[in-house]
Amino acid sequence: MLNVNDILETIKMIDEECLDVRTITMGISLLDCCDSDIDRSCEKIYNKITRLAKDLVKTGEDISREYGIPIINKRISVTPISMLLAASGGNPLKYALTLEKCAQAVGVNFIGGYSALVQKGYAAGDKELMESIPEALAMTEHVCASVNVGSTKAGIHMDAVELMGRVVKKSAELTKDKNCLGAAKLVVFCNAPEDNPFMAGAFHGVGEPDCVINVGVSGPGVVRSALSKVSKDAPMNELADIIKRTAFKITRMGQMVGAIASERLGVPFGIVDLSLAPTPEVGDSVAYILEEMGLSSCGAYGTTACLAMLNDAVKKGGVMASSSVGGLSGAFIPVSEDAGMIKAVEANTLTLEKLEAMTAVCSVGLDMVVVPGETSAEVISGIIADEAAIGMVNSKTTAVRVIPAIGKKAGDVLEFGGLLGSGPIMNINQTDNSILIHRKGRIPAPLQSLKN
Repeated sequence: MLNVNDILETIKMIDEECLDVRTITMGISLLDCCDSDIDRSCEKIYNKITRLAKDLVKTGEDISREYGIPIINKRISVTPISMLLAASGGNPLKYALTLEKCAQAVGVNFIGGYSALVQKGYAAGDKELMESIPEALAMTEHVCASVNVGSTKAGIHMDAVELMGRVVKKSAELTKDKNCLGAAKLVVFCNAPEDNPFMAGAFHGVGEPDCVINVGVSGPGVVRSALSKVSKDAPMNELADIIKRTAFKITRMGQMVGAIASERLGVPFGIVDLSLAPTPEVGDSVAYILEEMGLSSCGAYGTTACLAMLNDAVKKGGVMASSSVGGLSGAFIPVSEDAGMIKAVEANTLTLEKLEAMTAVCSVGLDMVVVPGETSAEVISGIIADEAAIGMVNSKTTAVRVIPAIGKKAGDVLEFGGLLGSGPIMNINQTDNSILIHRKGRIPAPLQSLKN
């Protein structure tokens, strides 16, 4: 039964605390678009995506208007394109241009899936696609790319790690006149989920249905507001309960939006991803949530413990609200998109090493971290390897989205605009690690992988 107080509370969350549905993402399988002729494959892709997603944007806008719920992005994720390239051969950039054409035709904000899954080695099409990523991201506006280089089951594919360091650097170089935006549309994963609706890492996994609707909900401002009303001497377990109850309410809203979108579009409802994804808006910050728990600044000792509790409480509240929680679901810590994180970096209380420690307990990994343009491809590969190791050993998803700011140095700022915000360029450890990275090979899977 509807409760008037609950309705009023939700309205307040939307109006004053930046609660929104961050994305409705339609996942589309392209397996039936495989063809030995790349041009025929591209034609099939265009026809299928434009047929299934033709009403996606309108449906999102209709739901937003009817229910008063902001729906910020409408997106599409597709089967990793490397799989189609394996069948067709040819120039992978044709697939990138086809995806861009689809995104423009249906009006979505982003389309993800220019991707490869190479945690155990290269299959046909994988390496060719990975090497094409910098050009693909430079010549498209809406296409996002991702590569999974490790997993708890497979270990870490160090050949791919070495290659992705070079790919990230080149992606930034080819888009230096666009604030290195190419690297901001690229993420490198360990244990990538198949149903993630958030960019740049969204792709439609091979175990997913032919077409599905996934919803990503976000509400850091709501959680922060709830904690701000609590006494300064309240115990941590009381804060955890408040976060769980708040996450429950946020997830219920996402569940409702997903169910309505699914019905109207005539495709199955997949998952709600409850991820506290911040924006540059004042108050819409994960860092500020941690500071409400008693830290004078994000990055102070105790930050990792606070983030661990936040991530766990968000998941517990979400699971109670929906039987379809999936994706990443937890707390994101993207530096450039979080006003509190930016402030902490500028005050030198938050370093890359502290961020890495935080990724062991948060929802994803090193996200939207801007580093000096002089940073070598080998150092970037080392960052990727370290983050993949955290994910592999802890059986969790980790990722790296790092942007080398070409022509800029530590202390400068890289302006992206919109949801991506602005990134302070962090002073990072540039110690040479090239011998390690050029060994390549594979880091074997850890003992905890043997769970059968």
